[in-house]
Amino acid sequence: MGLIGNTPLLEITKITAGLLRPGVRIFAKLEGFNPGGSVKDRPALKMIMEGLRKGELVPGKTIIDSTSGNTGIALAMLGAALGFPVELVMAANASRERKKIIQAFGAKIIYSDPLEGSDGAILLCRKIIERNPERYFKPDQYANENNPLAHFETTGPEIWRQTKGAVTHFIAGLGTGGTVMGTGRYLKMRNPAVKVIGVEPDDAMHGLEGLKHMASSIVPPIYHEEELDDKIQVSTEDAYEMVYALGQIEGVLVGQSSGAAMVAALKVARGLREGCVVTIFPDFGEKYLSTNLWIGWKSWTRDRLSHLLAKCKTESESVIT
Repeated sequence: MGLIGNTPLLEITKITAGLLRPGVRIFAKLEGFNPGGSVKDRPALKMIMEGLRKGELVPGKTIIDSTSGNTGIALAMLGAALGFPVELVMAANASRERKKIIQAFGAKIIYSDPLEGSDGAILLCRKIIERNPERYFKPDQYANENNPLAHFETTGPEIWRQTKGAVTHFIAGLGTGGTVMGTGRYLKMRNPAVKVIGVEPDDAMHGLEGLKHMASSIVPPIYHEEELDDKIQVSTEDAYEMVYALGQIEGVLVGQSSGAAMVAALKVARGLREGCVVTIFPDFGEKYLSTNLWIGWKSWTRDRLSHLLAKCKTESESVIT
């Protein structure tokens, strides 16, 4: 548990070569280096420890929550380490790798309708708890203020320290909203001029596992859109293309939510005269090797990257910079 956090900040230089003005830099925080493999280790630890401290999580109780995968992995890991059984509700079409990792930690998976996505898992989890409320401790990642607080206390300070206070724009994908809310609050506390920008899929029927299209989803209670300076929508196709580019050009294998974050970061950075843009790469890509993300991998060429970069330049004009 002491290994969670303090992840490295990587400057993205090869994809961006010749595209940005000399005073503009893009950095990605590599959250895949957390022991559970994702950014979700941070809020999972905070929520579990607060549950123990308040006496809400006690011996005999089972940890339960809905998840798209990464929070589930983190809870399964922590439950195993602390000796608590874990049950996780997730859509049946979550990646095979995520399911196996969760099961390897000894947790039980309850599958919800794949067509209902993360919202379906939320609703099914509520029904399970209603049948036996005394049995469970639900961290409730979508409504627990310890989720954004974990990022206020760790992710934000790390980024501030790693950039020596030079960060001007912070960009993160929208799932629970915890990362962008908590980190953004800390950075704005240190410098109110920092722009905080959320990233979401551009369509309700998307393929960006872990991200929410807020207009068509159950909006998490911890998410407050009025705190954002801007919100950027990214298509599934563009996010996938960026994943391929990051792997073959930068040598960083990431998941689709990281691809979406990088597309948004480029849109912001290409409109700047100077600035330090920091985004979050929530996890690495090995959890998605069995998914549709990799269907277009073998046919990918740098020409396709050129098309995407040109598109980012055009769309940067509508982004707050």
